[in-house]
Amino acid sequence: MECDPDELELGQQVEVVFEQAEDVWFPLFRPVSGAEPGRLPVDEIAPERFGEYVRPMLTTEKFEEKVALTGIGMSPIGRRLMQPPLALTVQACEAAIADAGLTFADIDGLSTYPGAINVGGFGEGGVTALEAALGIRPTWHNGAMETFGPGGSVIAAMLAVACGLARHVLCFRTLWEATHGELMKQSKIAPSMGRMSGWQMPFGATSAAHTLAMNAQRHFQRYGTTKETLGWIALNQRANAELNPTAIYRSPMTMEDYLDARPITTPFGLYDCDVPCDGAIAVIVSAADAARDLAKPPVLVEAVGTQIVERIDWDQSTLTHEPQVLGQAAHVWTRTSLRPADVDVAELYDGFTMNCLSWIEALGFCGIGEAREFLDGGKNIARDGQLPLNTHGGQLSHGRTHGMGLLHEAVTQLRGEAGDRQVADARVGVVSSGGLTPSGVILLRADR
Repeated sequence: MECDPDELELGQQVEVVFEQAEDVWFPLFRPVSGAEPGRLPVDEIAPERFGEYVRPMLTTEKFEEKVALTGIGMSPIGRRLMQPPLALTVQACEAAIADAGLTFADIDGLSTYPGAINVGGFGEGGVTALEAALGIRPTWHNGAMETFGPGGSVIAAMLAVACGLARHVLCFRTLWEATHGELMKQSKIAPSMGRMSGWQMPFGATSAAHTLAMNAQRHFQRYGTTKETLGWIALNQRANAELNPTAIYRSPMTMEDYLDARPITTPFGLYDCDVPCDGAIAVIVSAADAARDLAKPPVLVEAVGTQIVERIDWDQSTLTHEPQVLGQAAHVWTRTSLRPADVDVAELYDGFTMNCLSWIEALGFCGIGEAREFLDGGKNIARDGQLPLNTHGGQLSHGRTHGMGLLHEAVTQLRGEAGDRQVADARVGVVSSGGLTPSGVILLRADR
């Protein structure tokens, strides 16, 4: 309060001023006149040093070699489809089973994220709902939130298949946030608000956008990153979405459009944020010895990265990058002889543009702090560039499917089935899921 937003800077000293509104006192902040900026906090672990904390492989035998991705399916993706979420789940699962050439009787495992939780628009009821709808009797099932990111259900399924608990696990993720929001506006359903949200809402900073915006500001301050740097990611995703008939937003976007979009939280504008939508994605994880007998060429799993290095608390972790990215990215390269230069297509989590930038640097596609130069002009991340990125439009333009849409696209690319947006001779792909919460990254390769 009582300040020019353009004159604010990191480390600026402020004082608290309490303002009364009826029987509530709200804390507000104003700059201390004439005070010198304070010292900025430093990372507990420097971003460049995360690899030093990665544990070595415990055995030379890799569970990844025992599994493959054999089927993918997608429901309609859209804004306010006004369909029951379980109906979307069933559509995606039926499509994945048909894609693999399997039957419902072949499915002996179910896996999802986050399971049956009371968060509005975040699912259809989990394993319980789908098992009842499809009549499947799984020998293994999983539905959890504290896993390897929203796509962690797939890594969990790999472990189950590799150890023999199941042969074909159906992994699924459904969101219906757009319809849920519309129904709340119409007062047809009540908002789901836990105790924590009730305390946070009066102060405004309740979204992951607010947390990541602070990380972005530190990246800007430390490395010279700019708003335009993030803009090249948004423009790239939109250019790819123009070629994808299932994407929600397909109209062309210019840098001027991006910069002129309404602000969300500094430095993010509207196009830095992914698109809440309705839709479901399903992926089948099969035993490798069964995969080559199925309908489509299997996509093989080269390695996964799952290690937590930093603290999980959002406000006690990495300062300049999305938390829970650097450790998992370093981990994946310890489980393979492949290197970043071997990757033909990258499908990196883009809940916000800053997520995507963090994964690019963490996975070694450019150095820490070098994203500004790497992304400048957008050529390196274009479909014909050094690192074809989020080729279906990403969550920024295709729609927020919590990373499962990225995995669906990676399989599509490695099969050579992406049509107009196909990356030439794509053989190795990397997919990341999550951040802030524990995340995961999967390195895939075509079976050819």
